[in-house]
Amino acid sequence: MSRGDATDSDESVDYTDTELMITRAAQELRNDDTVLVGVGVPNLACNLAKRTHAPDLQMIYESGTVDSNPDALPLSIGDPVLATGARSIVPMYEGFSRYLQGGRVDVGFLGGAQIDKRGNINSTAIGDYGDPTVRLPGSGGACEISSNAHRTLIIAPHQKRRFPESVDFVTSPGYLDGEESREDLGLRGGPEAVITDKAVMKFDDDGELYVETLHPGVTREEVQAATGWEIRFADDVTATPTPDADEIRLIREELDPDGVYTGGGD
Repeated sequence: MSRGDATDSDESVDYTDTELMITRAAQELRNDDTVLVGVGVPNLACNLAKRTHAPDLQMIYESGTVDSNPDALPLSIGDPVLATGARSIVPMYEGFSRYLQGGRVDVGFLGGAQIDKRGNINSTAIGDYGDPTVRLPGSGGACEISSNAHRTLIIAPHQKRRFPESVDFVTSPGYLDGEESREDLGLRGGPEAVITDKAVMKFDDDGELYVETLHPGVTREEVQAATGWEIRFADDVTATPTPDADEIRLIREELDPDGVYTGGGD
């Protein structure tokens, strides 16, 4: 869905919801960050950041490639293109033990079927665990990422079924019952932002989500209607910065020219 246009100098730029999510996620990344990343939107966000404001960003993929610089879009974490220009290729075990559990990963990207108001993620089961309505794929490496990365970024469509007040099952811990409960368990870091197709949300000092920015054309009422609890808005809530012409060119011409993850392409 096209959300309108961004302005780069005098040039009007059309963009989609997905492209806005990619560019906003990229802005959360800092130069010199080490990021544990998968495919899809997180991969596009990391590669966009590396080509713009964070040239020294280092990407680690779950398959074990360290400091990858893929020259084409990877279609899975096992895609051989991830070995392109990589500093090293290690067993998956070492990627999780030495790098992630060892505290060497700054940022992890996550998503899930449910995300609650404290950033807890469910990718295990909808409904009762013993007799679920839907059995989901499970954690994979998500629990390890959420427990050990210094910051986690969550990307998901903004739908009421995805944002209940409390998840049915905590697959990947956010701030649990509050920020102190995470610290009590000895977990590193915590979720830093939730980026959706409607808004960017951050966490307050007690580990509860609030809306920091609204995407252009999105109202508070739309966000509230798509959220399963009475969500708070920042006192100075502003519009989410929109993509510029160079970011859109990089996404469409270099990072995902066939629209595999953005839905564009020729």
